[in-house]
Amino acid sequence: MKNNTFKKTRVATSMALLLGTTSMFSAQAQEVEAAADESMEVIQVKGIRGSLMRSQDLKRNSSGVVDAISAEELGKFPDTNLAEALQRITGVTISRANGEGSQITVRGFGPEFNLITLNGRQMPGTGFTRSYDLQNLSSEGVKTLELQKTARAENPSGGLGATVNILTMRPMDNPGQQFSVSAKGIMDTSNEEGSDITPEVAGVFTNTFADDMFGIGISVSHQERDFRQQSASIQGWVLVPDEDLPELDPSMVVDNRSVITDAAFFPKDLNFGFADVQRERTNAQVTFQFRPTDNFTATVDYTASDAVTGTNSFGWGIWNNFGPNINSYELDENGTALYADIAGDDGSATASRNTTEVNARSLGVNLEWQITDDWEVSVDYHDSYNQIDNGKDKGLGGSGQVILGSDQLISKVYDYREGDIPSYYINWNNGTNELMPGEIDSNFSQFTRNQGRSDIEQLQIDSTWYNSVFDSIPLVKVDFGYARTEQSLGATDAWGGLRGGPGFSPSYTEIFPDSMFTRHDTGDFLDAFSGGGDALNPNYFYTYSFDEAITRQLAYLTADVTGDSNVYSIDPFFNAPTVNFVEEITDSVYVQTEWDFDIGEFYVQVNAGVRYEETEVPSSAQVRVPTQVNWVAPSEWITEYQSELILQDFTGEYDILLPMFDIKVDVTEDVVARFSWGKSITRAPIGLLQGGRAFSGSPKIGARTASEGNTGLKPYESQNLDLSVEWYYSEDSYASVGLFRKKVSEYIETTGGDQTFEGLRDIYQGPRWNEAVAALEADGVQATDSAIFQYFQDNGYANAEGVVEPNADDPLITWRVTKPRNLPDSRTVDGIELAVQHTFGETGFGVGVNGTLVDGDVKYDPYILESGQNPLVGIGDSANFQMFYEKEALSVKVTYAWRAGYLQGMGQAQGSSDVPPTQADSFGQWDFSINYDFNEHFTVFVEGVNVNNETERGYGRFEEQFLYAHQYGPRYTLGARYTF
Repeated sequence: MKNNTFKKTRVATSMALLLGTTSMFSAQAQEVEAAADESMEVIQVKGIRGSLMRSQDLKRNSSGVVDAISAEELGKFPDTNLAEALQRITGVTISRANGEGSQITVRGFGPEFNLITLNGRQMPGTGFTRSYDLQNLSSEGVKTLELQKTARAENPSGGLGATVNILTMRPMDNPGQQFSVSAKGIMDTSNEEGSDITPEVAGVFTNTFADDMFGIGISVSHQERDFRQQSASIQGWVLVPDEDLPELDPSMVVDNRSVITDAAFFPKDLNFGFADVQRERTNAQVTFQFRPTDNFTATVDYTASDAVTGTNSFGWGIWNNFGPNINSYELDENGTALYADIAGDDGSATASRNTTEVNARSLGVNLEWQITDDWEVSVDYHDSYNQIDNGKDKGLGGSGQVILGSDQLISKVYDYREGDIPSYYINWNNGTNELMPGEIDSNFSQFTRNQGRSDIEQLQIDSTWYNSVFDSIPLVKVDFGYARTEQSLGATDAWGGLRGGPGFSPSYTEIFPDSMFTRHDTGDFLDAFSGGGDALNPNYFYTYSFDEAITRQLAYLTADVTGDSNVYSIDPFFNAPTVNFVEEITDSVYVQTEWDFDIGEFYVQVNAGVRYEETEVPSSAQVRVPTQVNWVAPSEWITEYQSELILQDFTGEYDILLPMFDIKVDVTEDVVARFSWGKSITRAPIGLLQGGRAFSGSPKIGARTASEGNTGLKPYESQNLDLSVEWYYSEDSYASVGLFRKKVSEYIETTGGDQTFEGLRDIYQGPRWNEAVAALEADGVQATDSAIFQYFQDNGYANAEGVVEPNADDPLITWRVTKPRNLPDSRTVDGIELAVQHTFGETGFGVGVNGTLVDGDVKYDPYILESGQNPLVGIGDSANFQMFYEKEALSVKVTYAWRAGYLQGMGQAQGSSDVPPTQADSFGQWDFSINYDFNEHFTVFVEGVNVNNETERGYGRFEEQFLYAHQYGPRYTLGARYTF
C-alpha cells in the first residue's frame, strides 16, 4: 500500500516565497480615507425578490453566458441543498442520492464534465473521482452560486459543460457585525427505524474591526436525517443469442419478436428491498481578512465538511442463469422477456450494513493588491482534499453483506406483463410458493473496504493591467496569469471473496434456528407503484439479524468445517487489495483582453483570450495476477490470484491550447445580445487513466471480463458556440432565449475484444462439462447449471472443499477485454434555452419558468447489439417552474423541477458483455417553502421537499428491461431563524 509522506511541492515552495513578501504591503499603508457621508441612505432588498435582482444583475453584466443564484439574506439560501438550488438555472439538471440533489448535469453533460470551484479554486472530486458531491456541502455559508456556461481563459480548465463557482460569505463584502442562527426539525415521512424528527442547526457570523481593517467570518451547520428507501432492482440484463436458447415445445414459447429477431434478453435477477439510512452532515468555514489599506486585502479561509451515512438494508430476490435452465418464456417485439420460467440457482435474502464517511478540507490564502490605478495582482493558493471510506463501521471495519436462502426449488417465474414493477414467485420443492424458516440455508457473505482520496494543491497568480496609455484604441484591460495544479488521486479496494462455502453446497441449515427469522407482508411496500403493495408478488419476506447471522457463521463455519479457502471471515483484506494511484500535474498560462467601443448607436464589449496548458499524468498500480478460475457453486465462479501484487508504472502527457471570444452588444437600453465562441476540455475519467489490467473477481458465464487503463488518454475537447438575446424589462424581470452548439472531439471510446491468457482455463464447456451434459440428458434430466455442478460433486471432479478446479485439458477462458482510446471523429450537441422571470408589479407575486431542449448525434441506439457505443451520458430535456408571493411578513414559494428520461451510463453490474445501458425515466418533483417574519429579526418557516411523492425508475435497452425503482416519500421541515 502506498504511504503518503509530507513533501514540499513546487506549488508550496512558490507560495512560501510569495508570502514572505507580504511585509512590503503593510509598509506601504496609508491612512484610510474618511467614511462616506452618513446621510447617504442605502436600501438593500432582501428575500426572494432581492435574490432574483442580484442574480439578474450578475447575469446581465457578465461577459459570456453566466447564470447565478444569490442568497436571500445572510444564512438563507433559496434551497437547502446546493445541487437543488442549481437545478433552478436554465440548462441544469441534477442526479439524486438518498433523495437529495447530489451532482449536476449542464446542457446534457454529466457531473464528470462540469468543474466545481470554491471561491475560484478547483475542488477535488469526491474520493477517486472527478465529480464533486454537492450534497455534502451545506448552503448556509454560501453567498452566490455562479455558473459559467461559456469558455473563459481566466478560469481553471475542466468544465466542458460548465464551471460552477461557489462564493462563500466574506466579512469585508458587507462590513459590520451580522449574525444569523437557525434551527430546524426534519421529518422524513419514509422513516421506519430512526427518529421521526431529526435536527438541523446552523449559524453564520461575520464582523469587521479596527475601522474595518480586520474581518472574521464563521459559518457552521449540522444536519441529521433518518429515512427509508424502498426499492426493486435487477442488476443486469443478459443478451442470449438464438443459438443459446433451448429447444422447447412450441406451447411453452410466445415469441413476438419483429424488430430484434436473432437474440433475446433475460433478467439476471430480481430483487426487492429497503434501506434504513442514518445520515449526519457537518460543515464549517472560518475566514480571516486583513485590509491595512484600501488597495491591499489578505484573506485566509479554511473549509471543512464531514458526512457520515450509515445504512442497514435488507433485500430478497432470485438469481438466474439461462440456456438449458429456461423452461418457458414470452418475448416482446424487441426480444425482451416479459415472462420466463427458469430452473436452477436460488432464491435468497440479503442483510447488508455499510457506514461511509466523506470528509473534505480546504485551506486557502488569497492576496489582492491594487499596485497602482493601472495594475492589480492577485495571488491565490490552496491545499484541498476529499476522501471517502466505507469502512467506518467499528465492528466490521468494512461493508458487509450476508446472504441466506435456498436452492431447493423447481423453478423461478419472472413476470412483467402488468404494472410499473415486475414480480416473481418460486416453485419450491416443498410444494408451495413459500420457503419455510427451517429450510433457510447459508449461501455466502462478502465484505469490502473501499477507500479513495483526491488531493489538489494549486497556485494561481492573476494580474490585470488597465489601459490608460493608449487612448486611440478601445482596449479596456488585459488579464494574464499563471497557474500550477498538482492533483493526486488514490484508491484502495479490498474484497474478502465469497466467505462461508458459497452456493448452499454443502448445506448448513442447522446453523439458523426458526426463531431467527421474522415474516412480513408487503402491504405498504412500494405502494406508490402500480403492482406494489398488496399486489406485489411475492407478498411476503423474511428478515433476520445481521449480527446474529454473522456470529453464528463465525462460530460454525471454521476451517475444520469448510477448509481454509472457504473459512468464514469478516476481514475485507482476507485477499490482497488492489491499490491505484494517479497524478496530474498541470502548468498553465493565459491572457485575456477586454475591449469596449460603439458601433453606431450600439455599445459593444468584446473579450478575447487564450489559455495554454501542459499536463503530465504518472500512474502506478499494484496489480493482482490471476492464476485460475474455480467453480465454487452452481452460479458462482471465483478468480484466484498470486499472493504478491505486481507494481506497474505508466506515464502520459499532453498539451492544449484553449482560445475564447465573447461579444456583448447593448441592442437597446433593455436588450442585450451575446455571441461566444471558445474551446473547453474535460479530462478523462480517473478510472480510465489508471494503468494495469484488472480481471473480474467473479467471472460468471457470459461475463468473463477484464479491463485495461490508458494513461495516454487526451481530454475531451469541445468547440462551443453560443448565441443569446436577453430582454431586461424591469429591475427584477427578464426574458431570454439562447442557442448553443458543442462539437466534442477526442471522444473517449471503451472498446472490447476477446482474448485468452495462457494458464487461465475454463471449466465451462470443457471435457468434464460436456460429459455431464450428455449424461444428464441421457437420463432425462434437465442439464441446468445446478444439475451439472452436482454431477461434478457426485463423480469426484470437486476437491474436498467442494470446489471444482480447471484441468489442463480444459479450453482457455475467453475474456472480453476493454481498453479506452480517443476517437478521431467528433460528436455534436445542439440546444435551445428559454427563460422568463416576471414579477407582477407591487402585488408581491412572481413567476419564473425556464426550459432546455437538447439534441445531437450522441444518443444511445438500443438496436445496436455490439459493444462500443459511447453516447453522451446525461443528455436530455429539462424544465423548471417557480411561483412565489412575498409581501410584508409573508413569503411563499412553490417550485417544480422536471427532467426527461436520460442515459445514466453504459454497463450494468450483472449485464452481459455487450455493455448494456442504464437509463433513467423522467422525473418531476414539487417543493415548497413558507416563511413568516414576526419582526425584522425573527422568522419561522416550513418547507416541503418532494411533496408529490415522486419516484425514481430506470431501465436498460428498452423500457421493458426494468432495472430499478426507488420510493422515498415526502420530506418536511419546520424551523426558525434569528438574524441581527
